[in-house]
Formats: sequence, C-alpha cells, structure tokens
Amino acid sequence: MAFEIITKSNIFANLNRIRRKYTDNKFDMANHKSALKRIRSNGAKRLRNRYQSKTTRTFIKRLRHTTDKTEAQELLKKVTGMIDKLAKRNIIHKNNASNKKSKLTKYVNSL
Repeated sequence: MAFEIITKSNIFANLNRIRRKYTDNKFDMANHKSALKRIRSNGAKRLRNRYQSKTTRTFIKRLRHTTDKTEAQELLKKVTGMIDKLAKRNIIHKNNASNKKSKLTKYVNSL
C-alpha cells in the first residue's frame, strides 16, 4: 500500500485552498473590530482542526486495513503521535485519545 508523503508545504497548500473556499464574510454579525478578528481567527482554527482530525482519521483507516504486522507497527507509531497531538491541542479529549490508542494497539498486537 503506497502512502503519500506529508510535508509542511502540502499541508499549508491544502489549508490555504480550503480557507479560500470556505471563508467569506457574508454572514458576519460583529459590530466591533476585535469581534470581526475573532470570527476570522476562529474560522481559520476550525478549518485547521478539521483538517488535522480528518488526516488522523484517514491514517487510522489505513492502519485498520493493513494486514502486515511490521508495516502496522510502523504506522502505529505515526498514528499514536498524531492522536497525541490532537489531544494536546484540545481537538479531541485526552480520554478519547487514550481509548483510540488502546484499541489500535490491541488491533496491531492481534495481527
């Protein structure tokens, strides 16, 4: 199974493409300058969080479809790091991250 190499330039290119597509100021109801800035920054953070969680879910699916144990162990290291990052940045709860890592580790050990 071939994996695409994720680099910072790929991530930022995708984020910028998504940001341009979904950020328009048609529905902003703010009356203050700081509130407008908060709307913009919250939208950017939401897109970044969504992108990171979706990427992690994709890697989890790849891990679940892997049948080779050595390949699964290498992928597990990468996925657990991604899950820990999501928990550290409060994108998912730390207990949710712990449960995901536990289930994935059990799956890899059962191969």
